[in-house]
Formats: sequence, C-alpha cells, structure tokens
Amino acid sequence: MIGQIKGLIIKKSPTQVLIDCNGIGYEVDVPMSTFYDLPATGNQITLLTHLIVREDAHLLYGFATNEEREVFRQLIKVNGIGAKVALSILSGISLNELIDAIMHQKSNILVSIPGIGNKTAERLVLELKDKFKNIIEGDAISNIASQTNDIQNALISLGYSTKEAIGAVKNLPADISVNDGIKDALKFLSRKN
Repeated sequence: MIGQIKGLIIKKSPTQVLIDCNGIGYEVDVPMSTFYDLPATGNQITLLTHLIVREDAHLLYGFATNEEREVFRQLIKVNGIGAKVALSILSGISLNELIDAIMHQKSNILVSIPGIGNKTAERLVLELKDKFKNIIEGDAISNIASQTNDIQNALISLGYSTKEAIGAVKNLPADISVNDGIKDALKFLSRKN
C-alpha cells in the first residue's frame, strides 16, 4: 500500500494532480477540499494516499489530512459508495458538515450532493454514525464538541435547563461560532416557549 506521496506538482486540474517523484509522475485524484489548498505548480507537496488496485487500473487518491483519508476509507466501505462518489461527497461539503450530517442524522444535507439519493443518504447515516465516533478524534470533532459545550454552558448559565440547552444546540450547524450559536439557540428557545 502506498500511504504517502511527496514530490513536485507538475500539473493540476480539478480533482486530479500530477506529482513528480524522482522522475516518475503519479496521477493522484483528490477531493476539492484538498485541491483548493494545493500550492502552485512546481512546488513541493506531501499527500496522504489510499491506493485502490483493480483488474484494469491502479488508482491513487490523495488527501491533505489524515481525517479526510480516514473518512474516505469509511465511505468506500458503505455498500453502493465507490471511490468517485466518496470523492464527490468530500468535494460537495466540508468535513465538519459531513460529520455533523452523519452524527445528527441530517440525511437531507447529504441528498444535496450530486450522486446521493435519499436511500444512499440514509444508508450513509446508518452505517457511519458509530464509525465516525471512533475514527474522527482530531480537530473536527473536538472543535465541534468544544463549541457545543460552550454554547450549552452559556444557555445553562442564562437559566435554561440542561435538557433545553441540549435540544437547542442539536439543531445548530457544525461550523457555527460560539457567539452565533448562542444567538441562534436563544432564538430557537424563544420560539419554543
């Protein structure tokens, strides 16, 4: 298995980069989240990789972070999700949004990604919820958990019960700031009362 590739970027076009490693050019398919962060052509790059060997091809997929690669590996284990659809998912929404959609069973967000229908979205949520708890312990989940705790604590200090605070935070987007989260949670709670 090729786990990492380091070399010069020879050419890049959306979802693919050609990397020169000591005279050998490797075509590496990447999600758009990784593609946007690539340096200019001619610069050195290091990508974490996943190799898929098929009868007719050896396909190399590259990722900027270990979390992205681990999520990709879990996505391709889901029945009906191939590497292209997994890249499409990682390109269609941010890693934080994907994690939030899976963890909070928001299949409607997944349906907005090209190539994902209702049944596939529900299957993703069902099969990945527990796996994401185990594999994503990096910045994405810890930041979400930290923000969620801060918002909940603020609501509790304002006199709301723990149950009310948890209910209000559950509907917030994953990437919301603490200040905006508190405001949105208060709006939600005021509508409920």
